[in-house]
Amino acid sequence: MTAEQLAPRQRWATGTQILWRYRANGAEHPHICRPVTVVRDTAELLAAWMAPGTPCVRPELADGTPISREPLATRYTKPRRTAFAHWSGMGVLKLARPAEPWSVWLFWENGWRFKNFYVNLEEPRLRWPGGVDSEDHFLDLAVRPDGSWEWLDEDEFAAAQHAGLLDEAQAARIREAGRQAVEAVRSWGSPFADGWERWRPDPAWPVPELPDDWDRPPFNACAHRPPGAP
Repeated sequence: MTAEQLAPRQRWATGTQILWRYRANGAEHPHICRPVTVVRDTAELLAAWMAPGTPCVRPELADGTPISREPLATRYTKPRRTAFAHWSGMGVLKLARPAEPWSVWLFWENGWRFKNFYVNLEEPRLRWPGGVDSEDHFLDLAVRPDGSWEWLDEDEFAAAQHAGLLDEAQAARIREAGRQAVEAVRSWGSPFADGWERWRPDPAWPVPELPDDWDRPPFNACAHRPPGAP
């Protein structure tokens, strides 16, 4: 039985605002939360738009240092705290297919000039009434409009393993997911060939708000794990 059969009424209409969350690695609480607007929700694809100026939750070090500025040797070992910010620049379109251990993000530059696809390796998303939950797997792919690609964040992937956030078996599964993602890029099927770079958001959509209970427990309440998920 698929996740869709388990939750046949859980389709979100276009324009619905939901939360796209990531839990802290090795934990059950969310540490990243981004309110998004549903573009399409079918058995084959969830597409969601994160608008410019969206209020977001992200982790930072306990002393206020942004995670990306901390040296890799201590990036995943120092204490952290929750930070609130607004998404700057152009918005991001997120595409996710059930059971795939990655999502595909589309980035534009000013004037809607398409910049690139970004393949974010992550756990297959768990659906719940208020949105989707996942866990980031550090390793990513940047895919240019011409189909050329490159690995991103391999240093972070190695540092996460060294810090004990990923064991050997998990790292192997993530590497395999990465190889599958590369094959998806090379074959240039869905969603890369579907023309999403020409999509534009409805100008009537408001910027979603961040609810006070963005981290409402339990994190996996009412969730349905897609088939094939570990």
